[in-house]
Amino acid sequence: MHFNELIAAFCFGYPFVMALFWMTGGLLYVGLRGRHEPRPEHPPKLPSYPGVSVLVPCHNEERQLAETFGALSCIDYPDFEIIAINDGSTDRTGAWLEALIPQLPMLRVVHLESNQGKSTALNAGALAARHELLVCIDADALLERHALTWLVRRFQTDEGIGGLTGNPRVRNHATLLGRLQVGEFSSIVGLIKRAQTVYGSLFTVSGVICAFRKRALQDAGWWSREAITDDVDVSWRLQLAGWRLAFEPKALCWILMPETLRGLWRQRLRWAEGGVTVMLKVIPKLLAQPRMLPVWINYVVAVAWAYAIAGGFLAWVVGPLLRFWGFALPEFWPVFGPLPRGWGQVLALTYLAQAVTSAWIDERFERGMFRSLFWVVWYPLVFWAAQVATSVVGLPRAILHIGSMRGTWVSPDRGLR
Repeated sequence: MHFNELIAAFCFGYPFVMALFWMTGGLLYVGLRGRHEPRPEHPPKLPSYPGVSVLVPCHNEERQLAETFGALSCIDYPDFEIIAINDGSTDRTGAWLEALIPQLPMLRVVHLESNQGKSTALNAGALAARHELLVCIDADALLERHALTWLVRRFQTDEGIGGLTGNPRVRNHATLLGRLQVGEFSSIVGLIKRAQTVYGSLFTVSGVICAFRKRALQDAGWWSREAITDDVDVSWRLQLAGWRLAFEPKALCWILMPETLRGLWRQRLRWAEGGVTVMLKVIPKLLAQPRMLPVWINYVVAVAWAYAIAGGFLAWVVGPLLRFWGFALPEFWPVFGPLPRGWGQVLALTYLAQAVTSAWIDERFERGMFRSLFWVVWYPLVFWAAQVATSVVGLPRAILHIGSMRGTWVSPDRGLR
């Protein structure tokens, strides 16, 4: 087999194998957990209702506060507190939070004088929290009424679980990017987290909705203020400390996602750079927790796949120009292009099967998932391209910036309102 054929086989074969891997894991999750469990709006009665502290880090979030805390005021759980951390906001976030205290007796507000970053804000909230169980949400997340009950129930069923990731659902559909991300969070994110839960290790919790035991965070060293992606970083340190993570799909929250190309690029580049940084940092500790090695290897292969796709596409673009200028191309020059032919068509059908599988699983949690299949079909064109580009840029950025401090943060693009 020639070099160009090996590259083509890797470029099309890797996502094909992983799609089958995620579908198998997702179906196993349904089989093990039972598709006949109560619906999210009908949680069972718990043997006890331990106190829960909900942490909400905020930086310049005055536009989101009414919706976010309005949803929190409707939570159906007997014993919980809300701790809002105002991380050096320069708008009216601090004043808004103080004005909410008389309306929400369970609310306490922590003010940080300067912008110190989401990780520092979460650490400050955890220090102020009265309860062992911490639920962390972003300031734009609308937590469903019974989400706390489902998270507590999962903790009660397994003492070895140190953290849980909830089920974020995209609520802004004003643009094509917004509609595409509805499909992404169902056919990609939800399916992967189900499969990883079955296989035993998660790459990361969803930072927008997650929950932890305090003692697990203590073992992991809490949140690191140097982390670019706080959720990936704490997920790996917690699992390397011996705790397990799991996905709780019935803990729903509704989130806002970028709906501009600039906002999407900045978000995905941060994810890519943060992911690579964590993968480099954990190398010395992998032998102590070999169960994390498959997840680490898969991430490394995914980055290699991104470089292979980028290189193949560049060769496809440059090849005709070199021939036009009279250069003779070597035999190993990649010859595949971006249009699906042969195995590319098989991959497209496999991806559609993955989307249908996930829509069938997620129909219980969000009505009308099958209607989003039209938009899911276009997912690879946009988000695989974004994944390739951000991975190619994120790797050298991570290597250059590793060990540098990330003390501040800015509110992300949250779409058209």
